[in-house]
Parts: sequence; structure tokens; C-alpha cells
Amino acid sequence: MTSSNEVLPRLYQQVAQQLITLIRSEDYRVGMRLPSERDLAAMFNVSRPTIREAVIALELEHFVEVRMGSGVYIIENSKKKSRFDGKDVGPFELTEARALFEGEAAALAATMITDEELQELENTLKEMASENNSDSSHHEAADKKFHMIIAKATNNSAISAVIEELWNERESSALTKRMYQTVRNSGVKPAVDEHQAIYNALRNKDAVAARTSMRAHLMRVIDHILQATEVEAIEAAKKQVTQSRERFNKARNIS
Repeated sequence: MTSSNEVLPRLYQQVAQQLITLIRSEDYRVGMRLPSERDLAAMFNVSRPTIREAVIALELEHFVEVRMGSGVYIIENSKKKSRFDGKDVGPFELTEARALFEGEAAALAATMITDEELQELENTLKEMASENNSDSSHHEAADKKFHMIIAKATNNSAISAVIEELWNERESSALTKRMYQTVRNSGVKPAVDEHQAIYNALRNKDAVAARTSMRAHLMRVIDHILQATEVEAIEAAKKQVTQSRERFNKARNIS
């Protein structure tokens, strides 16, 4: 039995640990390519996003090397024990949670947002566009500011605290930071037009449109992560990514 304070490993961490066991077995040797993402998902009976999180976790622990367009290869590793943080939520679960929480927050904010807060959002949109046009590698400040203005516009400190904690988790998680950096390296930056749609809904006091726009924006973030971390850059593999999105697409239809 586990104590109530003990943090159980996340699903992707369990898969990563099982992969380490295989890597240390006689069947998996340094230089070998791991089975395809689809095969690993079937082997462990998990989704492809979970496999992708496990692989990136192994890369951070220097057990494998991800070669874009080629596959995942086992590399020399002298560690006797891996150290995964049980509190480290993966980017797919984290962004799905944000879509649900921030979608409802946007709907609530639409009913009570002030003119001053709308002006803050408008200014932040300009900051976001400016950041995107700069050569800076940091494109997160205005993005976070935009979302936190909406959270605070709910006039509910508990909602605001939860959303801020989700952002803090995003910024502190090594796995999530690595995946978001991969997205940035692929050329994707905060989508000003998507944030503009959220702003327009809030300005029009349209709670339904605000919820829909926020969820759509964050579900597209998941799409960007899936696309940017695609290892097997062949058409057949890309078609399989659609199946990975099915679970996350359900969140779009929650009313």
C-alpha cells in the first residue's frame, strides 16, 4: 500500500521505466532503433502522446537520442537509476487541463470583465505581436499575461490560483519545457489571431464564444506539440497522428 502523501508515477513515467528495463536487457543494445511509436503504443496499451512523453523523458535522462525523420536510438548511459519527478505532469495532460479550466474561466470572465481589463488584453495582444516579430527566443511573457488577465477577470481567486499553478507547472516541468521548445524551434509562436478571437468574444460579452475560442486555441496547442515532436517524418506515420488526437478532441465537444 502507498501512503496518502506518496506521489504515484505518471503513466508516461511508468512507460519510460519499462522502456529502461528493455534497454538494459540483452534484446536492446546501444545503437539500436526503438520500435516505432505506433508499435510501442500497442505494446504498452497506451496512446501515442503518452509514448511521446516517455521518449522525451528518456531523452532528458540521456537513455535515447531522438533523430527527427529517422527514429529513436539507444545511446550509452552509465546511470544505474533513473530519476523521474512524480509531480512532473506531461504537456498533453497539462494542456488538456488548461483547455478545460481556462475555457470555463473565459466564459465566466465574459460576463464580468471590465473596460480596464479589456484594454489590458488589447495592449497585451500588441505586445504578443511585437514579441513574435522580434529575434528574441522568448515568446511567452505576453502569452502568459494575456491568459492571467482573463483568469483574474473572473473575480474568483480560486480559479485564478488554479490557472496560475497550471502555468507554473508548464514553466517548471523539464519535459513540458523541452516539448514546448521543440514547438518553438519548428517556427510556431503564440497565435495572435487565436488570442484576438478570444478577446473579441470577451469584448462582446459572449460567454459561449469565449469558452469555444479558448478551448479551440489550447487544443491547437496540443496539435502543434504532436506535429513538432513527430519523429517518423513519413506520410503513413503522419496519418496515424490523427488517431492520437481523438481523445483530446473530445474536450472540444464538452459544453
